[in-house]
Amino acid sequence: MSAGRKTVAAVDLGASSGRVMAARVGAGVVEMREAHRFENRPVRVGGTLHWDVLALYQGIVDGLRAAGQVDSVGIDSWAVDYGLLDADGALLGNPVHYRDARTEGVAEQVWKTVPAEALYAITGLQYAPFNTLYQLVAAREAAALASARQAMLIPDLMGYWLTGVAGTELTNASTTQLLDASSRGWSTDLAARLGVDVGLFPPLRQPGSRIGDLLPAVLEATGLRGPVPVTAVASHDTASAVVAVPAGAGERFAYISTGTWSLAGLELERPVLTEAGRTANFTNEAGIDGTVRYLRNIMGLWLLQECVREWGAELPPLLAAAAELPALRSVIDAADPAFLPPDRMPERIRQACRTTGQPVPDTPPQITRCILDSLALAHRRAIQDAQRLADHPVDVVHIVGGGVHNTLLCQLTADACGLPVIAGPAEAAALGNVLVQARALGLVGDRVEMRALLAKTQSLMRYEPTGDRGAWDAAAGRLGS
Repeated sequence: MSAGRKTVAAVDLGASSGRVMAARVGAGVVEMREAHRFENRPVRVGGTLHWDVLALYQGIVDGLRAAGQVDSVGIDSWAVDYGLLDADGALLGNPVHYRDARTEGVAEQVWKTVPAEALYAITGLQYAPFNTLYQLVAAREAAALASARQAMLIPDLMGYWLTGVAGTELTNASTTQLLDASSRGWSTDLAARLGVDVGLFPPLRQPGSRIGDLLPAVLEATGLRGPVPVTAVASHDTASAVVAVPAGAGERFAYISTGTWSLAGLELERPVLTEAGRTANFTNEAGIDGTVRYLRNIMGLWLLQECVREWGAELPPLLAAAAELPALRSVIDAADPAFLPPDRMPERIRQACRTTGQPVPDTPPQITRCILDSLALAHRRAIQDAQRLADHPVDVVHIVGGGVHNTLLCQLTADACGLPVIAGPAEAAALGNVLVQARALGLVGDRVEMRALLAKTQSLMRYEPTGDRGAWDAAAGRLGS
């Protein structure tokens, strides 16, 4: 490991905003600052919801200018969505948002050709209506797909625009439902059976590999001096967040990456491709160093974000009021796809409580408490199920991501799981991005060393379980779980 220090830029694209973080890394040091934050506003045109990727790219360029001279750049983002390019490398329209309705009913069509059981046995991926496979099948008759010569996942597309070099980073590729979970290569047979041209995706590349250098035009736009390498990090933001779990060597841990989604599960050495795992809706996604992220997607703080947006409310007073209310009065299934679309979230939550014969929360604090109790219950169920299905017991739960600021949710998760919770770091995806770049530069060693560096340098909070476990059992029983 090098004893020097270097500065890297972590581009972290989220569902509602993007940011460029500048980090100074070296022996015993990780110092990170936000150089630039920019809005990510989806746009609905002609009845289709799109990502405004040109605005995102401009935000990246502005952020690199604000970051100043750096020794490397890495990009992570959400998964599954892609852009199509023509033979000249030009973008064929803005990528479609995973929350768009075009994939409704597509999974059922796919299963007529490849049954769900067979699909899971190959890809190990949980059912989600927006998986890339279903998006490509939904777009099969679209003119843009017929004209396309390449398909690039969002961070790969941004990397291509920065360097001119095409590729498909492994951790994000593993979310497409087109990758073989055992071989970690494209499942060409599966794709052919479903009429999907997997050859549209550029060759796979590993986290930590060098993509290329910033193009001269990019250097000019950012004011940076070249060469500046762009490094393939764990480009699925959850994969980057798991890199930044500050677990000790040999610690038996579960993790929850919290934000718009809650991703709750385990880090394993091999996939779990059982039928029991499929019916429990667990996914096997690639992590760094050959690891598997065995996890369940839970709707996450999206539920609360949508309510707060509709109410036009401030979050801190809502959380304070919710903390004073009785626990577990009403709970919902936070993994229910019914909560996936935007708009009218408070009414959908009230309706779910009516349907299950529970008291209907009326006020914003009551709905907020319902959401947080329900998320904690979903976290508990996911972690219990993961331990059972993978035969992998845990002693502690690490919460990383934006949800660490929600102290009520962290305490409720400890109470629900009956396990201590260690919360932090909040900027997990960006820090994981930084650490993979740092390792590529020779500044840090293996995963154990990466995590030890975070445990030493980041602010962490520990929550011990309190209260009556039986109350959580009873609440779970109301949802039939």
